[in-house]
Amino acid sequence: MSSDSDSDRGRDRVLAPAPPADGSTVRGPASYFPSIEARYGRPVQEWLDLASERLDAGEPHMQVVAALKGEHGMGHGHANAVVAFVKAARARG
Repeated sequence: MSSDSDSDRGRDRVLAPAPPADGSTVRGPASYFPSIEARYGRPVQEWLDLASERLDAGEPHMQVVAALKGEHGMGHGHANAVVAFVKAARARG
């Protein structure tokens, strides 16, 4: 088993949502995802995984937001959307 497996993380992986098949408008934190990918040049899944790892390590929401901003140059709204999406997905189970 690789060290990158879901069971090694201790939590289920939060997956990036697929765009709505009916073309409807996405609401909430996921509405930022297309612009996050365009602006920072990385798939949103990488940002979700990074936020998940930090949350799993016990870092609070705003500390993870600050890390995304400070270490990766992400804007506040984008960083907060990533962290909020991960937390909301986990709360839904």
